[in-house]
Amino acid sequence: MVRFKTNLGVISISPDVITTLVGDAATSCFGVKGMAMRSVTDGLVHLLKPEAMGKGVHIAYGEDYILIDLHIIVDQGVNIPVLCSSIISEVKYKITEATGIDVRSVDVYVDSVSMD
Repeated sequence: MVRFKTNLGVISISPDVITTLVGDAATSCFGVKGMAMRSVTDGLVHLLKPEAMGKGVHIAYGEDYILIDLHIIVDQGVNIPVLCSSIISEVKYKITEATGIDVRSVDVYVDSVSMD
């Protein structure tokens, strides 16, 4: 559980909730094919199904903030810097709005470009 102190008390949030919110925010951006995960056995990047998108999200927790790493696959022809900027803004907004947690950084890793 992630615990954050507020002026009203302590809030406990399951890491799965934060991971789901982050994955949903990232995949809702135009040009994102889905979340990605690099296979340990063959080293290839795999597109994750929606129910497993949390595997493409890595979160580090501080005392009153979080740091987020996202691994994504993008559609061919999108402007990657603009897309990543959009994802960062969307993730920070949705997490802060839903939980009140300060998101210090969102790092987006484009692991692959989808050709279909």
